[in-house]
Amino acid sequence: MNNSLLNTARLLAAGLRALLVLTLVTGVLYPLAVTGVAQSLFRDKADGSEISAQGRVVGSSLIGQAYDLPLAKGQETPALDLKWFQGRPQNGLGVNSVNTRYKLILSGATNRAGDDRELVEWVTAAKAAVVRDNSVPGHPVRPSQVPADAVTSSGSGLDPDISPAYAELQAPRVAARNGLPVARVEQLVKDHTQGRTLGFMGEPRVNVLELNVALRGLTGGR
Repeated sequence: MNNSLLNTARLLAAGLRALLVLTLVTGVLYPLAVTGVAQSLFRDKADGSEISAQGRVVGSSLIGQAYDLPLAKGQETPALDLKWFQGRPQNGLGVNSVNTRYKLILSGATNRAGDDRELVEWVTAAKAAVVRDNSVPGHPVRPSQVPADAVTSSGSGLDPDISPAYAELQAPRVAARNGLPVARVEQLVKDHTQGRTLGFMGEPRVNVLELNVALRGLTGGR
């Protein structure tokens, strides 16, 4: 009986020591080491890839955001602020429980097939809106010019980037709304176009927040 109690006590003590050691290693030392390496070598990424403008953080280069006008009285859905470059559709082309206008509670997109009737209606309406919003005197937009990312959301619904084609399509409208030469805004798009990752992964892209921060610099912060 005494041997049994001693063995039990010995096992409990060994288990407690193992728990304490593993807690120290995996719960304290390892997180501190990883945090130290991240802050030393990848500080920007570790802190959320923040973008600052005029001395304050305005967002992350990894997460898209809305560029809307304030809600008017009785209005439920805000209108786009067309002086800014706009990102991809924010509702996953269909409001659902996992896609809530760039909110970070959850993310996701619709799971609809390409021949889904409602999806086709949403894409058609989105294309008409892009044509309407971006057609300005001297620079009409044809439906055939509207790229796919202008009328569809990404898989997460949080994509911060748009294609160079969509950014270039918006340039005349942005120039007109801000009183800038079209050529200057088009050059701004070119300056902020990133190539494929490592030269072969993904597609060329334009980060909308970085582009709009640069645009604000052109307009003197208006």
